[in-house]
Amino acid sequence: MAVRPRSRGRGQHFLRSSKLAAELVRAAGIRREDLVLDLGAGTGALTAALVRRGASVVAVEIDTELAAGLRRRFPEVRVVEDDLQCVAFPRVRFKVVANLPFGGATAILRRLLDPRALLERADVIVEWDMASKRASVWPGTQLSAYWGAWFELSLARRLPRSVFAPQPSVDAGVLRIVRRGEPLVPASERAAYELFLARGYRGGLRSVVTPHRLKR
Repeated sequence: MAVRPRSRGRGQHFLRSSKLAAELVRAAGIRREDLVLDLGAGTGALTAALVRRGASVVAVEIDTELAAGLRRRFPEVRVVEDDLQCVAFPRVRFKVVANLPFGGATAILRRLLDPRALLERADVIVEWDMASKRASVWPGTQLSAYWGAWFELSLARRLPRSVFAPQPSVDAGVLRIVRRGEPLVPASERAAYELFLARGYRGGLRSVVTPHRLKR
């Protein structure tokens, strides 16, 4: 079943196919009664697939008209009408399956991947270049190295631009984020680790590792 969405001018590109939405939710490993956030739920393609999997769904949508449509269509879903960059996250472990607005994806991920957030796993749709960049081990970025202390990031699949309406100018990718069983850095040391990375990326390895240790 195809969905006929309307763009709201916030970088939203809605999934056209409920079949594809169901595939993405299955691949995300969602189980019955998982607490799952659909961030930027839009017309509800992913919301519907999550409901069919038996998840406990929170759909976040800033657009008043779209939020009202979600409430009418999914009475069992908690619909939160709020901005993704300031909405409160659950205080218990949660998962995310979402088609993020392309323009604000990095800012949203900064909040989600804060080690103090209780994110367990996320499968999020973002621009292809961004998904590739964040999942890349080498060359890596300072931000990806920071997130990598608490989460494993990988590229799950590529989505052609034709599966969205309105069609974006670029393809998209599904970025998979899984919390590490054992973090590489304690969350209490996140600020020190961030400064360490900033110094290392700015000044190179010799700025954070002694020549003797570097030689070894």
